Amino acid sequence: MNKTDLIAAMAASGGMAKADAAKALNAFMEAVADALKKGDKVTLVGFGTFSVTERAARTGVNPATKQMIEIPAKKVVKFKAGSELSFD
Repeated sequence: MNKTDLIAAMAASGGMAKADAAKALNAFMEAVADALKKGDKVTLVGFGTFSVTERAARTGVNPATKQMIEIPAKKVVKFKAGSELSFD
C-alpha cells in the first residue's frame, strides 16, 4: 500500500472526500515528524510507538570496490508495534 492507496482507504473508511483524507494524513505525518525532531516519543496506544535512536558510527565495506569505509553516526526513526497490532 502506498500513500495514495492509504488516502483512498481512509476516505472510504471515514466517509470523507479524498482531499480531506489527504489533509488529515499530511497533518498526522507532519505532527509526528515535528515531535520526533524535538526528541519526543509518539505513542499511539494499541498501534505503536515512534521514537528516535542514535545509530553508532561503524566500519562498512563498499560492495563495488571492497574497500573499508567509515559510516558516520546518525539518528534514525524506530517504530515498535503495539500489542493490539497483531496478525493472528
